[in-house]
Amino acid sequence: MMIDTRRAAELDTQARQILQDNDRGGFTVPTARLYPYQWNWDSAFAARGFGEIDKDRAWTELDTLFEAQWPDGMVPHIIFRRDDPDYFPGPRIWQSGTTPPSSGYSQPPVAATVVRDLYEAGPKETAEPRARALFPKLLAWHRWFHEQRDPDGLGVIAVAHPWESGRDNSPDWDEPMSKVDTSGVEPYERRDTVQIHAEMRPTKVDYDRYIALIQFGRDCGWDSREIARNGPFFAADPGLTFVLLRADRDLLALAGAFGEAGAKSEIEAWIARAEGGAGYLWNPQARAYCARDLRSGEQSDGVSSVSFLSLYAGLKDGDHERSNIESLERISRVCRYSVPSFDPEHPKFDSLRYWRGPTWCVVNELIGRGLAERGYSELARRVRGDTGALIENAGFFEYFCPITGRGAGGGDFTWTAATWLAWASPKHFATKD
Repeated sequence: MMIDTRRAAELDTQARQILQDNDRGGFTVPTARLYPYQWNWDSAFAARGFGEIDKDRAWTELDTLFEAQWPDGMVPHIIFRRDDPDYFPGPRIWQSGTTPPSSGYSQPPVAATVVRDLYEAGPKETAEPRARALFPKLLAWHRWFHEQRDPDGLGVIAVAHPWESGRDNSPDWDEPMSKVDTSGVEPYERRDTVQIHAEMRPTKVDYDRYIALIQFGRDCGWDSREIARNGPFFAADPGLTFVLLRADRDLLALAGAFGEAGAKSEIEAWIARAEGGAGYLWNPQARAYCARDLRSGEQSDGVSSVSFLSLYAGLKDGDHERSNIESLERISRVCRYSVPSFDPEHPKFDSLRYWRGPTWCVVNELIGRGLAERGYSELARRVRGDTGALIENAGFFEYFCPITGRGAGGGDFTWTAATWLAWASPKHFATKD
């Protein structure tokens, strides 16, 4: 990627301004109107961005996220700090009974990785007490995932709602979601398609099923065990599995630094189980790690971008790794801008419809980190360069068409700006892949 110094400086300034504009006093919204609340993994990425310009503000972002942690350890995917008519479904639909009001599902736990990044960036005298204060909260959240989203000890983490994966309408969920009964869904009015063109959003059929799952959780009082055992949807997710495995490794490093011997043993057991269970997600026909419906045992048949997070997770399986890299190379040849969220040669690929094809900068960052750490320098540079080029050419959009580079979804997006500041800006190229 060739961006001249002046243009790079302009983008740095724009990215900083987006973080400041989306700041709501201790927490950021992903973008105005479309997402007017605090989102879980969005906040973690925002903290990464703030870490480049204001470390105290970065820690505060994480502190406000964990203010909403449930007593059982779960950190919800949305925190409703006020009722905003621009968003559906709001707190009155979820009825979580929490303070502050929140959703009843979680999201990929990138926070421990961000905490480690911030802690190691220092300075130690201020970073260590902030990280130590968050450590038991992170530990409780990871424990919740291992106990409530892997109840049978398979070593893979399941999602009870597509929103929990962060990849709402991915083709990975088509088959298991098709079995969700929507006959009892209460009437509702969406807000997202008023603000964003419908071709870029999940369909009404998708939303009917999303609401049916919320109603099930609400009706059982958000009992995680009941949701896992008897909920209409429960599918093992390679994305969540790999993000958590990486986060467990980072939490283990923090446990070592803080002398948390008991926690170290517990985390080591989680890591060992995940390393042993990852093969359950391998699909030899797709030559990738694919989602699996834990109700039926059926596996998805397409390559999602999260398959490539196996490297980020630290998995070392020679045969699977080679096949996975070959899939990434094939997909990168087909698309101008890597990495599309779904295989562009699969019939379900849709270049603009949310998680059915578009490229997402935050996933690119995780993929790129994993590639660089495993020594795939050329591929890592391609992913980072494509990410920077998308932002340079289209702006700080929520996601992008991998074929044309067109920006899509919300504009002035927090985590895209944060990804630029923390990883995609040319200032990082001299020291990292």
